Amino acid sequence: MKRKCTIFKIVKWIALVILALIVTFFSVRAIGKAIYNKTPDGGINESMYIDVNGTKQWINIYGKDIDNPVLLYLHGGPGSATSVIDYAFTRKWTDVYTVVTWDQRNCGKSYDAEQNDIVLTRELFMTDGKEVTEFILDCLSKDKITVLGHSWGSIYGANLVLEYPEYYECFIGTGQLVDYVENEEAFKQEAILWAAGDEEAMELVNQLTPDNVTMEHINARNAIMQKYGYDMMVNGTDYNLVTTMIFNPNYSIIDWINCFRIDMGVYLDFFASEEFASFSLKDRVDYQAPFYNINGDKDYQTNYKLAQEYFEEVNAPYKQMFLMENMTHGLLESDSEGFSEIIHQIAKIERER
Repeated sequence: MKRKCTIFKIVKWIALVILALIVTFFSVRAIGKAIYNKTPDGGINESMYIDVNGTKQWINIYGKDIDNPVLLYLHGGPGSATSVIDYAFTRKWTDVYTVVTWDQRNCGKSYDAEQNDIVLTRELFMTDGKEVTEFILDCLSKDKITVLGHSWGSIYGANLVLEYPEYYECFIGTGQLVDYVENEEAFKQEAILWAAGDEEAMELVNQLTPDNVTMEHINARNAIMQKYGYDMMVNGTDYNLVTTMIFNPNYSIIDWINCFRIDMGVYLDFFASEEFASFSLKDRVDYQAPFYNINGDKDYQTNYKLAQEYFEEVNAPYKQMFLMENMTHGLLESDSEGFSEIIHQIAKIERER
């Protein structure tokens, strides 16, 4: 009997400790969220679902001065929403821009399982982008906005700026993608050089099929980049990812649970389709807005050499290339401070032009 009583007390104390830890966690999280949820004096901090092309899609608008120019940030992927962490780096630009972050169709906080059977097309994305832009222009009473796109967002953003020049005053591409098939072929050629004399690595190289992208190709590409130090996040981050996620002002516990329910099948199909390939920027070089590129000099996920070649061909009212040293594809997270400094330079250039 005494033994049972002792075991009961131990279990009771363990349960109390666990309960105390849970209460402490949620209390700290609530305080952190409240701090990041504050609206700056004279600024804006609003999250909402808006009607976009027959769907509900999530955006956040944050800025320290409502009179600043507006910047729409387009995440990569396609389908890789960054709303779980992007406030940590996008808010570093908000003294010079009002920043709009957007979880694109059927990903992140815009995910809707009922869309899983929809075939993603260029027309669908272009209409989405146009309608989101029109909402921002109306909501914030602006004539034009700046677009900043990363990776898939860079080729998507460039297409929007080329198609609807009346809406955009500036384009900023980072991890600039130009043509997907050409990009994957360029990666294979680089990988052959890296893997010379390494039979194990050459086995991975032989799994690369640039003209027919499959999960085997993607997994092999990622394994090669990791092996040779070109992985997207090889440099880590210059901010704390754990606390960023815990204090995320835009995510509830339900949002976090929903993250594990997202089916990426529709995006994997799009990734390997002609519709995705149709976003190619080859031979499309005439921009009516200033054109900026910020790329890492170790980025082979979206080959920075191809981005430089394209940049040289671009015709625009103004253009400038920024090359960040020792940065791979994750430059936004790995050196968010350095990236922010460049954004501030661009904002200053645009103010003075």
